[in-house]
Amino acid sequence: MLDSPHGIFVDINFDLYVADTDNNRIQLFRLNQRNGITVAGKGAPKVTIALNGPRSIVLDGDRHLFIVDSSHHRIVGSNEGGFHCIFGCLGSFGSTDNTLFNPQSMSFDSYGNIYVTDIGNNRIQKIHLFKSSCCKCKINLFPLLRK
Repeated sequence: MLDSPHGIFVDINFDLYVADTDNNRIQLFRLNQRNGITVAGKGAPKVTIALNGPRSIVLDGDRHLFIVDSSHHRIVGSNEGGFHCIFGCLGSFGSTDNTLFNPQSMSFDSYGNIYVTDIGNNRIQKIHLFKSSCCKCKINLFPLLRK
């Protein structure tokens, strides 16, 4: 049962990802399947990150899942090691260059930059994505900067 679903994403296989907001999880419904699989958040078989009010999801070309974790005021991304915070990772909301306040949705442009609707701050935040093999960030996913 879904509780207050907000965001959806359909991949190239016509699998449906749903941000099940009030259940604090992401559900995957495979093509022609009626029952969902919890892939992130509460109830996932391999819980690597807790979600609080996920609102939006996007799957990139490498099949990495990105989640707008609204009530945690952050963006979460996946890699081979699981889910990790990639932006807004201070643990609280704010209006500085490295914080969000109640983000609702996100999108990628053709260069891989992320655009986030940061409604608590009444702004759209652009996050420049720099992929690097010598990433110094603790999660070893992508170093990010806001411009």
